[in-house]
Amino acid sequence: MRHVSEGLLAAGLGLGGLAALVLLLWTLSPYPDSGADGALRIAADLWLLAHGTALWRGGSPVGLTPLLLSALPAWLLFRAVRAADWRPEPAEAARAALWTTGGYLVAATGAVLFTLPGAVRADALSAAAHVPVFALAATLAGAWSVTGPPEWLRARLPAAFDTRRLFAAARIALAGAVGYCAAGALLAAGGLMLNAPTAQDGFGHLSADWPGRLAVLLLTVSLLPNAAVWGAAYGLGPGFTPGSGATVSPLAFTGDPTSLPGFPLLAALPSGAPGHWVLWTFTAIVPASGVVAAAAYAANAAVPVPGERRTASGWPGTALTVALAACGTGAVLGLLAAFAGGPLGTGALAAFGPEPWLVAPAAFAWTALLGVPLALALRLWRLRRAGWIRALVTLGARPAGNGRGGRGGRGTSPRPGRRHRKKGTGRRRRSGGHDDAWHTTVARRARWEALRKNSGALVPDITEVTDLTDVTEVTEVTDLTDGKRTRP
Repeated sequence: MRHVSEGLLAAGLGLGGLAALVLLLWTLSPYPDSGADGALRIAADLWLLAHGTALWRGGSPVGLTPLLLSALPAWLLFRAVRAADWRPEPAEAARAALWTTGGYLVAATGAVLFTLPGAVRADALSAAAHVPVFALAATLAGAWSVTGPPEWLRARLPAAFDTRRLFAAARIALAGAVGYCAAGALLAAGGLMLNAPTAQDGFGHLSADWPGRLAVLLLTVSLLPNAAVWGAAYGLGPGFTPGSGATVSPLAFTGDPTSLPGFPLLAALPSGAPGHWVLWTFTAIVPASGVVAAAAYAANAAVPVPGERRTASGWPGTALTVALAACGTGAVLGLLAAFAGGPLGTGALAAFGPEPWLVAPAAFAWTALLGVPLALALRLWRLRRAGWIRALVTLGARPAGNGRGGRGGRGTSPRPGRRHRKKGTGRRRRSGGHDDAWHTTVARRARWEALRKNSGALVPDITEVTDLTDVTEVTEVTDLTDGKRTRP
């Protein structure tokens, strides 16, 4: 029951966060169309849309998923299965993920039923297909991040695909995907800067009051990750479809998407204007960013300590890890492309966004063809870099001489700033100090006499021993040769 409650808690937090935001906008709106129950239904619709569920508004489908909204339930599910009380064993990981997903689906079923009477309702079949897959993928990722892949998967994989290599490939794939999307976000930002007046006019055309403009702004912010994925798909080569049968890619621009609504993000779409040639020139940063990020992470994983060959991986293992990471990068980009697009109606916006079956192979090809040689080159550089630096430091630290370069040898010039003093200067300086009277015999006798008077019989009198034959105390002497004790 602990796992089920964690799943219910994750669903409640996701729904509660969206409900609070929607109720705030409903409160600020001067012309609310429905009551608080209608606003809560909109919050449930957005929560289900974040999982990939298609919505219906009358007879028009809405299948475009705001990726920023999807990040919240995915993170909550990932943390829920890790926070549950279960033993970190591979067999327990799948069980914890399944029970957490079960509790999450109970709340999702209630949300679907709650949206059916509203003007915007969730598609029950789409919810049954998308929400379980979304929740199970997030919970399994959280469980396997603790225990590693399950035993049955490890047994079927070759020996070269060990747990360490799989974790390294996953990190490299994530780094490559982040690099591609970050460069795509830069492309989208450049398009918005070139068409800033058009994007600004979109806020006024869609809403005349400030609460409406705030809602448009929040929707724009939630779709910013989608714009980054669109920019990545554009830079990788396949491009995307902005509706109206148009296709936008670096090599071709077909169709005329002039019937698109005046949404602010759509102002970033490239066109045939001369100013966009500047943007097209920088499309190469998308594959370059992803390939460099993946290769850098692969080189760091192959050579953890620069210059240390004992802990470094060989070049075949590095190439295999980057090849696995290329597969993961293609899968991640394809999944993001599938979520970042979708229909927004039955007319001009029926096809909207990049094609996942084109984006995934393009990401794999860029990462595999360029990432493998670059990772091997960076691996070699990390192995040799420490030696180069050590040689340069040694060369720069050599003392300058007059031709006989040994340390302390003939002809060696003294180091600058080093002080030289003659022997005995310190002793002569000490003998002339004013504290010498403290160390004389007379002074020591006077101090001892004062201590004896103040301590009574604890301190004996000072007696001088001039002849060792007067000593009558018997001492034991141990002969170390035979271990016998003798008396003198």
